[in-house]
This record gives sequence, C-alpha cells and structure tokens, in this order.
Amino acid sequence: MSPVPDLSDRRAIREEIVRAVAGVPASGAVLVTVDGPAGIGRTFELNRVADDLRAQDPLVKVLRVGAVRWESSVSYGLLHQLWPDIDVAAGDEPQTVARAVADAASDGDETTVIVVDDAHHGDVESLRAIASAVRHHRDRRLAVICTRRPFPAGTTAVHEVLDRVADIAVSVPRLGEKDIVAIAAARGIVLSPAAATHLTRHSGGRPRPAAALLDELPPEAWKTVHPELPAPGHVAAAVREELAEVTADTRRMIQAVAVLAGAHPLPIVCAMAEIADPWSTLDDAERSGLVVVRGGSTATMVDTPDPMVRAAVVATMSRQAVAQWHSRAADTVTDPADALIHVAASGALPDAVVSDRLHDLALARGASGEWGTAATLYRLAGRSTPDPRRREERLTRAVDALIAAGDVPTASGYVAELESLPETPLRDSVLGYLAILRGRPQEADARLRRAWEMVRTRHEPDVAAMICHREVLHNLARCNGDLLVQWADRAVDLVGAEDPTAVEAQAIRGLGLGSTGRTAEALASYRELWGQAGIGAVGQRVQMGAGWLHLATDNIELARAELEAAAPTDFLGGSTRISLWAHAWLARAHFVTGDWDAALRLVDAGVDLVERSGASLIRPLLQWTATQIHALRGDWDAADTSSRRGAAGARDYEIMRVPAALAQAAVAEAHADYAGVLRALTPLTEAWAVTDVAEPGFWPWPDVYANALVQEGRLSEAESFLVVHEERAAARGNRSAGARLACARGRLLGAHGDVDGARASFDTALAALEPLPLLYDRARVNFAYGQTLRRAGKRREADVIISAAREGYLAIGATTYVRRCDRELKAGGVRADLKNRAHDDLTPQEDAVAGLVATGLSNREVAAELYLSVKTVQFHLTRVYAKMGIRSRTELAATRASDPEGPDQG
Repeated sequence: MSPVPDLSDRRAIREEIVRAVAGVPASGAVLVTVDGPAGIGRTFELNRVADDLRAQDPLVKVLRVGAVRWESSVSYGLLHQLWPDIDVAAGDEPQTVARAVADAASDGDETTVIVVDDAHHGDVESLRAIASAVRHHRDRRLAVICTRRPFPAGTTAVHEVLDRVADIAVSVPRLGEKDIVAIAAARGIVLSPAAATHLTRHSGGRPRPAAALLDELPPEAWKTVHPELPAPGHVAAAVREELAEVTADTRRMIQAVAVLAGAHPLPIVCAMAEIADPWSTLDDAERSGLVVVRGGSTATMVDTPDPMVRAAVVATMSRQAVAQWHSRAADTVTDPADALIHVAASGALPDAVVSDRLHDLALARGASGEWGTAATLYRLAGRSTPDPRRREERLTRAVDALIAAGDVPTASGYVAELESLPETPLRDSVLGYLAILRGRPQEADARLRRAWEMVRTRHEPDVAAMICHREVLHNLARCNGDLLVQWADRAVDLVGAEDPTAVEAQAIRGLGLGSTGRTAEALASYRELWGQAGIGAVGQRVQMGAGWLHLATDNIELARAELEAAAPTDFLGGSTRISLWAHAWLARAHFVTGDWDAALRLVDAGVDLVERSGASLIRPLLQWTATQIHALRGDWDAADTSSRRGAAGARDYEIMRVPAALAQAAVAEAHADYAGVLRALTPLTEAWAVTDVAEPGFWPWPDVYANALVQEGRLSEAESFLVVHEERAAARGNRSAGARLACARGRLLGAHGDVDGARASFDTALAALEPLPLLYDRARVNFAYGQTLRRAGKRREADVIISAAREGYLAIGATTYVRRCDRELKAGGVRADLKNRAHDDLTPQEDAVAGLVATGLSNREVAAELYLSVKTVQFHLTRVYAKMGIRSRTELAATRASDPEGPDQG
C-alpha cells in the first residue's frame, strides 16, 4: 500500500518537475534540486515523477543513482555508478569531465533524466562534473534531478555546487493534519482531530514515519486523546546504532537532553549529565544527529531534533533509569513547573501530595496566562491524584487550559470523556468555552446558560467568574457589546478587579465599550488595565484588545505596534487564540495602509495557526483581508477561493458572518457588480446588526452599501440609509468612517445632479483622510470623485482627480482599479488626439463602451463600470454600431478581437 496518498501540493511539485524535463528539447539541459528533511518523501515522490515522465514520453530514459555517506570521499564515485566505463579520473580538467558526462548522457532523440538521490552524500567531484555538463552543454537533451536533505547533512561544498547551478529548486512540504488523516484513512484507521494533531507534531509532518507508526501500532492506540507515541522502528534502529558509536559522556548528554524534553541551556544539560568537558562532548553529540544546537539570547540551547528521536533515546533506557534521570532533572532545572513535571514523571504511583502541588502551580500559571504550561500541570495533577472527584475536576481544568492556550483539537478529543462526567458548572463552562472557539453559538449559549443556572455564586465565586468570562467571549463573537460589558462587570463584582479571570474579562470589556460608542471610556479602561496586567501572557490580551480598539479609532501606528506585540505565541505558554485575533487585525492595519504583501503574510500565518489550533471562529476574519487584496489585484481565482474558505461555516457567530459578507461584497464591488454588493451586505442591515456591527470604525461596510444603492439607482433608500450612519459617525467623531460616508454622500449628490454639493462632500472626505495613513481609502475617494465629475461633464477636473486615484491605486498594487482608472481617463477623452479624428471615428467614451461590451459585459455591467446610466450606454452603443457598420454585440466582439489597435481591456 502506498505510504502517501496523492496530495495536491505534492502533485503540483511533481508537475513542475515534469514540465521542466518536458521543456528540455526546446529550452536545453536543466538541473532541478528537490529539498526536504529525512522521511519527507523525496524518493517516493521522485518515483512518481519517473512514472509520470515515462507515461508522458516513451523516449525519456531515467538513470538513477543513490549516494551514501561512506562513499562521499570517493572521487567520481557517482559517475562510475552511472556509467561504469566512463573515462574520467582524479586530476582531469573539469571541462573534459563535463564533456564526457554530456557525451555519456546523450542518446540521440531520447531525453536522459539523471536522478541523484541523497545528493548531499555524493562526492563533490561527480556533482561538479554533472553540474558543469548541464551549464556548458545546454544543447544536450539532459535533465538532472538531485534530492537532498538540508545542511548540516552532507558537506558545504556539495550544497554550494547544487545551490549555485540549480535552475529550479523545489521543497517537498511537510504534511498537515488533513494529510495525516488521509494517510490513516488509506489504512482503514480513523484518526480523531486530537490524534491527527499529535501524530503530525510527533512525526514532524513527514509521511514515512507517520505511515510507519500507523502500520506498527495497534488500532486501539489511536483511540486515546494523547497517545504516548514511540519512535517508528526505522528511527529507533538508527538511534540505537548511533548511541552504540558514541562515548559514554556523549551518550549521557544525549540521554539528558531526551529526558529534559525541549530546548534547555547547555549548563543545565551538563549539570544533569555530569559532563566536565562540554564542548567536545557537544560536538560529538551534534555529529551523531541525535541533538541539535541552537543559539539562545543568553545561552547555548540543546534539544533533540524531533519527538521521535527523543522517544527512541528514552526507549533505550530501563524504566528505572528513566525515573532516575527525571529525579536528577527535577533537582537541576530552574523553572518550578519543569521541576515539578519531572517529579511527577519519576513516580510510578499516584501521589496526593505531588498532585496538590501540581494543581496549585497550575492555578498560579493559569493566573499569569501561561495556559500551555497550566494544561500540562493540570493533566499531570489529575493523573497523580488518588481521589476520583479531584481527578475529574483536574481533568476538566486541564481541558479548559488547553482551550485557553488555543489547542482546540486536543481539547476536543476530551469532549466524550467530559460529557461522561457528572454535570457541574465547571464542566458546562468548559464545554461552552470549546463551543465558542469551534464557532457553535447555539451550543455555547446552552452550555453557558446551564452553567450559570447551576453555579452557587457565593460558594464558588471563581467558577462563577469563569462562566462570566466565557460569556464575555461569547458576546464578543455575537457582536453584542452591551451584554459583553455586563458580564465583564459581573466577573469583577464576583472576584475583584485584580483577579486574573477578571483581568482577562476586562481586557475584552474595552471592545464592548468601544463597539457601543463609549470609546473614551474604553481607551481609559485600557490605560488603567495596563498597569494591572503588565507584560507576559496577560499583557498579550490587553495589547490585543487595545490594538483592535486603536485600529477602529484611526490610531493606526499605535494599533500596529500593539498588535505586533500581541501576535507572537511565545508568551510563556500564552494563548494562540489571542495571537490569532492579533494576526487578523494586524493584517487589516497593513491592508488599510497599503502594505498588502505584509498583510497576506500575516493571513497565511494566521490561517496556518487556525488549522493547527482548530480555532475556526477567526478564519473568516483572516480570509476577508486576503479576499479583498486578491480582488483588488485582479487575482479572481484566489479571491473566490479565499472568499469560499471564509464563508465556510460562517453562518452562526456574527464575528464570522460579518467578515464573510464583507469579503463577498469586496469581490462583487471589484467586478462592478453592485447588485452583488447589496446581496452580500443586506443581512448587515437587519435587526441583529443595527448596533455593534454598524458602529463607526469597526466594520467598514455602510459606505460600501450606500455606494451600491446609488449605483443601482435606489437613491431614496441611499438617502435614508446614509442619514442614520452619518449622524452616528459625527457623534462618535470617527474620522475614517466620516470620510467614507462623505464619499458615499458625494456619489449620491452627484447622482442627483448637485455637482457643487458632491464636490464639497468629496473634498470633506479627502480633508478628513489627509492626516491618516489610509492609502486605500484615499485612492477610493479620488476614484469616486473623479467618476462623479466626469459624469457631470467636468472632464478636465475629473482627469486630474482620476489621475491621482490611479497613482494611489498603483502605489498599493490595486491592479483592478488601475485598469479602471485607465478606462475612465480614456472615456473622459481629455488626453485624446481630437484634431485629426474623422467624423465617423469613435469618441473616447464610445470607444470605452465598445471595449467593455466586446468583453461580454451587459449594458448594465458597463454602466456600473463606467459610472453611466444604462440609457447612456445604450445610446453610445447604438452610435458605435452605426459608425462601425455592424448590428450586434457578436460582430462587435469579433471586430475588436481582429483589430490589433483595439483598446487594452485589462
């Protein structure tokens, strides 16, 4: 059975290699490198490449050779494996050897493909000769494909040769959880999300070890939430061989690193392993491949390469020896949590004293927001306690900490176990919390309501405050600021403002205040809260909330700084959930300021975090930014894909529905499909969205909706809609929201024929935006301004303003609107050469109409694109037909297609 199903990303890599080889007859010899760590599937994918090549062209001849480490010093060893009779030897001129290789590889009309597997172990003389044959004999039908592991595998000289001469370099990607699930399914094994996540992390996303473990372990091993995974057999055997070759000191260092589990400073490792001469021992350990050395900010850090090597090293020791190593680690490490974890690991039986110590420390770490560490401590506390009731409570708190840390897949794996426990307020609160992050508002509402009904607030204030905190998050996702603030205040009343749970609730409370118009109070609350939260994981939450609010209130630079500080996940075991919010809003900050490449990088990183953490709640928010950028750049396939991903499952929580709707509206508007804009945004005008979702600055949609109403000729509706939102924006003093609405007002006044009023509104919008770094909004206002003036016959004035819009769009890469500006400038005709135009030549506006109709657009779509009435488009089209001597749109399209001087429709 194949170890890896045919995954799409790997298929794309194979297709790229096949295309490169297929192009050899036309473009000449080529060298391709295929990079990836051990077990990633380089060889397996190359076997598929070879099959694809043979199926595509029977004249392709594939020669394969595998390099091995112990032959890397044999000069021309690889060449003699490929061609035993080749006449080359040490000392020959490189050009002579290269010509010999080219002659040996050439075979008439056949394309020769030389595959060098594990090229990092090859002898450098052979690789230089092969590389020179490709470089200096491009006329030969020769393709070379070299697979290799990344440095430090192999030698610097070999990597330098391959890096210098590779025409194409591809990397075989690591697998994600979905891919691992597919590998398991091919074997008839159903992996839970938690088990898939665990196996992916353990195997490093490499198919060979993942497949091996699925084959070697019994099916029941995958039914537990967090199985203790060993190393696969081939890894364990390799580790045993390496350990047998090293000195006693080196072996002790490797064992110490494995038991410590994670990167630790070299002095800790040496103290634990009793190593007096660290550098030579460390060099030996690194050469063995069983440890990796990383430079830390204050110390040299040592770790195992991956969890499989760690498991394999530990498996070579007896249980008693492992327990003794853990005891020694507990006396050596400096972090109290690490020490206590090792104490727990050294014990064979439940220990109430150790369990209570773990529980107390978990409480403390959770209080400081170190939820990843707290989850581990709670889980070990539950395992160590002999009391069944306490064990159940500590398991429940462990799951709660996993959710807080953002590890939704692992937490989800405990759902069945939690539901089997007696119902308690704590249990229902945790299950409600999980439902929030999974984007299930009805379930969350039912769980949290039941928890609040059951809790005894006087006797269990900490649990009651926890429920309040979950309600805060629930109402944040429901975009209900009033209820959010009420629940946050209730948490403070229960446990006091300085309690960690209350601090977390208050970190979100400011967003509830801001989304209900109490911005000054919200900003003051964050200033006060910052003094309580300080730095670290709790500070991460405060910075995220403050950054979100500052972005909504046009303090863009401060928002960016705060969100950048909140985005990393290395907050002493801090929250991936908070990091995801920060990624999403920081991407918006980059979007509005025109740094779209940075925005897309953040979206990609955020989407990766969503996939790994299972926090589906935030996916639509991330995809909104990506969709809008792709649409504005004219990358329609990417925009549609991103929009679909954002809309998937976004039917429940408002925090999901709103950005999904905005993404769909962005695509429609970029297509000048204003009916589509209204379809996407109309749900936001319903009763559920009239307060928080319409709060100025938070969701930039009212101006887009009003503009679409104007474009669709629904002017009275646009008037009624704008009045409400203009009043609210003025009352809040939000500059960007006011500017956007003033732009929509300018459109409306222009549609009514009030040119002076329209000009005043557009000038007001531009003046409001002047001190703000909102490049996209400024270009958008200029575009609308210029279109309105051009439609009113103010062509010269419109030309200047449309040109400014074009420059703005060009600066941020909005290709869709750069082309639209070009069409506007052409339609305006200010720069056209009119002196020598014959009476039957098309006018600039007729030419613009004809060009758009020829692409297949309807009259209505052309009208929207050029900001004309449908009647005007029809008038121009009638004149176009008469002047060109044609009678139909089909004839127009054919004439335009055959006219090399026809306009570029972009």
